[in-house]
Amino acid sequence: MKRLSVSRTLAYLLSAIAAVFILFPFWITLSNAFMTEAESAAYPPKLWPTGLHLDNFSGVLASIPIVQFILNSFIVSSVITIGCLATSCMAAYAFAFLRFPGKKIIFALFLSTMMIPWEVAVIPNYLTVRSWGWLDSYAGLTVPFLATAFGVFLMRQFFLQLPKELMEAARIDGCGHIRIFLRLAVPLSMPGLATLGVYSFLNHWNMYLWPLLVTSSEKMRTVQIGVSMLQFSEMTAWNLVMAGLVLVLLPSLIMLALGLGRLVGGLTAGALKG
Repeated sequence: MKRLSVSRTLAYLLSAIAAVFILFPFWITLSNAFMTEAESAAYPPKLWPTGLHLDNFSGVLASIPIVQFILNSFIVSSVITIGCLATSCMAAYAFAFLRFPGKKIIFALFLSTMMIPWEVAVIPNYLTVRSWGWLDSYAGLTVPFLATAFGVFLMRQFFLQLPKELMEAARIDGCGHIRIFLRLAVPLSMPGLATLGVYSFLNHWNMYLWPLLVTSSEKMRTVQIGVSMLQFSEMTAWNLVMAGLVLVLLPSLIMLALGLGRLVGGLTAGALKG
């Protein structure tokens, strides 16, 4: 019993140390967001601001159209999330419950795309988007991400956990696949949908490379690109940069706080059945 208590105490101590290291960059960002320009540029760096200089945030709003950038990122992330949920659910249902020739081979090939780095597909996707005239548009920012192999895999795992007896009873009652999908499979897999939704939203909120390639005007820039406009070649006011980062982080932190439990629980549940 004593050995178990010592092990648990050691585990808590190591977790606390790891949490400090993980949260330290966030604290530096938050504290610098409330410092004056001189304090943020001081050496050695200060860990605490002398006061809450809220004018840094008004300076960010005056320097760049960050509200427009946040709105663009919210629209792009929301559209991609909704599209990903729809396509993943339908494809996952087909792979889980429908019978058709070569299903296992097709699913294996589908999952193999997860091993291809996104950077490999950037040039073909860019050329396709450019040929369709979708540069500097919401379509170019969203359409390439509306379907993902990971989403299909995750939702298929949830569908496979549904009771087979329930599906068989629905078929005996005369339900077709569309009704089973809408009335049973989707409602019973809401934890998986919430997990995929939070993951997809946060992942695409933080996109940088693709929006940098396909957008050129300020009205279409997303937050990750827009906040870099606070850095100037002549001089960079790090207090303004950090204040901009705090504004950018707020929506994703709120989403993470609301969906963290479902994200962790959903990923764990989806990994239980093969």
